[in-house]
Amino acid sequence: MSDTALRPYRVEIPQTALDDLADRLRRTIWPGELPDAGTAYGMPTARVRELATYWLETFDWRAVEARLNAHPQFVTDIDGEQIHFLHVRSSRPDATPLVLTHGWPGSVVEYLDVIAPLTEPADPTAPAFHLVIPSLPGFGFSGPTRSAGWNRYRTARAWAELMARLGYDRYGAVGNDAGSMISPELGRLDPDHVLGVHVTQLFSFPSGDPAEFDGLSDADQAALRHLQWFYENKFSFNQVQSQQPQTLAFALADSPVGLLAWNGQLLDENLDPDFVLANVAVYWFTGTAASSMRFYWEDAHAGEQPTGPTTAPTAVAMFPGDFQSIRRFADRDHAAIVSWHAFDAGPERGGDVGGHYAAHQAPDVLVGDIRQFFAGLR
Repeated sequence: MSDTALRPYRVEIPQTALDDLADRLRRTIWPGELPDAGTAYGMPTARVRELATYWLETFDWRAVEARLNAHPQFVTDIDGEQIHFLHVRSSRPDATPLVLTHGWPGSVVEYLDVIAPLTEPADPTAPAFHLVIPSLPGFGFSGPTRSAGWNRYRTARAWAELMARLGYDRYGAVGNDAGSMISPELGRLDPDHVLGVHVTQLFSFPSGDPAEFDGLSDADQAALRHLQWFYENKFSFNQVQSQQPQTLAFALADSPVGLLAWNGQLLDENLDPDFVLANVAVYWFTGTAASSMRFYWEDAHAGEQPTGPTTAPTAVAMFPGDFQSIRRFADRDHAAIVSWHAFDAGPERGGDVGGHYAAHQAPDVLVGDIRQFFAGLR
């Protein structure tokens, strides 16, 4: 019988695991590489070597632990699996509950920079929030999954159970990456309790009808070209993880540098190395390389498929360099989009307003958008 209790949790990786990691990093067998190959064949050795050296000589895992353990954390059993989550309540009696969902190769580390401004805003008139930040089933401190079928739909059902177990009758759903797929489904299956859905991507694509392309704006045409480039040059992770995740898992579970290279392909060079390595280290220390990749297989082979668009009030905040949603396709799949913001890297923001990990790269912008959206739903 599963335990529905909420059990306090602390991240405490044993020193023996850190020592073993250091030993493995020192004994890395490096692959050959063609001269001046750059990124043509994938992750270049120079970048992986630089990150691996930083991991061995500079990166401070105990500092990451301290940041995580500064917040209340719990585990509970839902649908046969252990679910880990941060639960940070605001001191404000008018705070709105939110569940924030990360993706791959991210983790709960993605959201650490937005916890303080969302829960305890400096402006007393700004909206405040109670935050629930779960580790996806099979990811990070939730630990490896022991059962099949953990796709976006089963995860959304687990989140509905988690929020009910915490006593939240009305709450919002926020997501990035896989969280941008799970959060709309949470709004679909729990409409009586979900106030609204805020995501950084809406993964709506052309249906194949040529008429859908008529009159697309220049910006939408550029978004399609970027999507096509990504599909042709960077989509191998999706193909492998949707088809043969276990085959790759043997290498990633045994080699921290292998895991660093594979996960790091979607942790861009404009991210600071401490953020990159904090996320990679979470997967390494929890042994969740295999189970996290299975999410893609399970989603690709999901028997259940929704019929009709979502109806929860929905907001999308898009950031430069990330997947750019196209409104025409998004409106087909989501019937209640009420906020649509595409942020640019203008000079007034120093030329950079985030990317795929907006909660870390542009926390002030993301927090502002979340506040504005949910304030309008009260």
